[in-house]
Amino acid sequence: MIGAQYLIHVISLMILLCSANASIFGVANARPKCFPSSLISQLRGGDGDGDAPTSRPYLPYTLAIRDSIMIAHSFHNNPNFGPAGGLHGATYTVDVEFASKELHPECKWVIDIGAASEMVADVLKQFNYKNLDDVFGDEVMTTTEFMCKAVFDGIVKILKEKQMINEGDEKLFEGWIKVTLWESHKAWASFEGPAS
Repeated sequence: MIGAQYLIHVISLMILLCSANASIFGVANARPKCFPSSLISQLRGGDGDGDAPTSRPYLPYTLAIRDSIMIAHSFHNNPNFGPAGGLHGATYTVDVEFASKELHPECKWVIDIGAASEMVADVLKQFNYKNLDDVFGDEVMTTTEFMCKAVFDGIVKILKEKQMINEGDEKLFEGWIKVTLWESHKAWASFEGPAS
C-alpha cells in the first residue's frame, strides 16, 4: 500500500511540474518537456534537447583499469567548501571502465588491456604529484567531479590520436567510458559518456 501512495505522489509531482513553469530545482525559463527522455536529460545536466545522452546504452562487456594519483589543490578559499577551501592534498583511486556492445572479432576483448592501462597512466601522469591549482589555474574549482571529466577527456583524446575508435572496418574500440575517482570508501564521483 505504501508503494501505491508513493507512486501517486510521484505522478502528482510530475503532473505539477509539467503543467507549471517550474522544475524540481526552482523556476524554469521555459515549460519543461514532459516525456521521460527529456526529464532524464535535464536531470543529467542536459537541456532536454539531446545535448547529453539520456542513458547509457546496453553494453554487456566491460574492461576496467584501476590506478591512483596523489594531488594537491585548493578551492581558492571559497567559503562554500569550508575547511577544504584552502590548500590540501588528496589521493584518488581511479577506475576507468571501457564498455562495449560486442568483443573484438579476432581478439575477443573490449580493448587491449595493455593499451588501456598505458592510456590511463598517460592521462594520470599529467596530474600525479602536482598542484592542480598550477595545472588548471586559479579560476578553476578542481572538484572530484571536474577531475572525472578531465580524465575522461584525456582518455578520449588519446583514443582518437591512436585511432583506436572505430576506424574503417576494424573496430579496435567502440563503446562507452566511465571514469570514477574515489576520494575514500565513503565518497566518490563519476563521469561517463561515449568514447567518440
